[in-house]
Amino acid sequence: MRRDGLILQKLDWITVLIYLALVTIGWFNIYAAVYDEQFPKSIFDLSINSGQQLLRIGVAIVMILLIMVADYRLFESLAWPLFFIFLILLAVTPFIGKEVNGQTLTIGFGSLRIQPSEFAKFTTALVLAKVMELPSFDLSKRKHQLQAIGVILLPIILIMLQPDTGTAMVYFAFFIMFYREGMPANLYLFTFALIALSLLALGIENNLFLAGGVIAFTLLLYFLGKKTWQRGLVLSLFCIGAIAYAYSLDYAVEKLPQHQQNRIMVLFNPDLDPLGVGWNVTQSKIAIGSGGLWGKGYLQGTQTKFDFVPEQHTDFIFCTLGEEFGWVGSTLIIALFCTLLLRLIFLAERQKTASPASMATVWFLFSSSTSP
Repeated sequence: MRRDGLILQKLDWITVLIYLALVTIGWFNIYAAVYDEQFPKSIFDLSINSGQQLLRIGVAIVMILLIMVADYRLFESLAWPLFFIFLILLAVTPFIGKEVNGQTLTIGFGSLRIQPSEFAKFTTALVLAKVMELPSFDLSKRKHQLQAIGVILLPIILIMLQPDTGTAMVYFAFFIMFYREGMPANLYLFTFALIALSLLALGIENNLFLAGGVIAFTLLLYFLGKKTWQRGLVLSLFCIGAIAYAYSLDYAVEKLPQHQQNRIMVLFNPDLDPLGVGWNVTQSKIAIGSGGLWGKGYLQGTQTKFDFVPEQHTDFIFCTLGEEFGWVGSTLIIALFCTLLLRLIFLAERQKTASPASMATVWFLFSSSTSP
């Protein structure tokens, strides 16, 4: 039997159809976000974002097909070279790249530009798979945990220098796979506790009241008995450390760029300065809420068409969907994404090999399908 016929037989068509559906919906949604009733253009017009997105979709599909038909040993041999090539590109991007809205993400010549951080996802997956397929590799051991985390941190640090916090956060999805491969659960519990503490610290304006409450609680436990006092002492030390961490975090936040400080402020108080730093969140909520149950209809959105919501075709693309297709359409899209993720997990569990090709293909499919 021919190789291409065998590939088609083994292809999971449910996953392919869901992927194509999401890509197609996203493409039409981008067109809706940039559509102008007074000067309408074709969805295929390369001068607008929908036409440019169609080119990206075509390139992504070609790359996926090449990955599918290529021998997986090719990816094994190219894993480390490709990884270091894109690390170098990430390192030079802040110096030779094009700056847009305070970020330097792309490099290239003329109209041909690439974003190295997107391709670095693929190469990072390749290298991780190559490292983790070694017979002696065990994520329950500290040395191997540091090796796996180190592979991820290298691109994350370089991406943060651009700075591109959103793309850097995507790399933390690898920790889901780490847990499946044996990384201890207590590390995740500690991380979640630290995140919760950080959110609490940023949300409490005056931690002095918290400190006073802890001290009073400790004194109360002291008079209730020795064992209780010992427990109270441990609790006090923990809370004092938490308060010190909270103040350190507040100090660190003050050193962040102003736009990142504004995002943190809006996270805890979306109604803060609705005509200023809270404008984006406020207008996006209005746009989604105005869609109601069934939406206003395709190309009939008003909040999005009159530029109330900024960055409509990228960061706030979901607003267009919510306004034009309402709660029903939004729920359907979320359900499709959840189904795609579950299908990818199902396919990953069925793999009989830990080859880089298997892991990288699944990662590339998911990351490309979720790109705007």
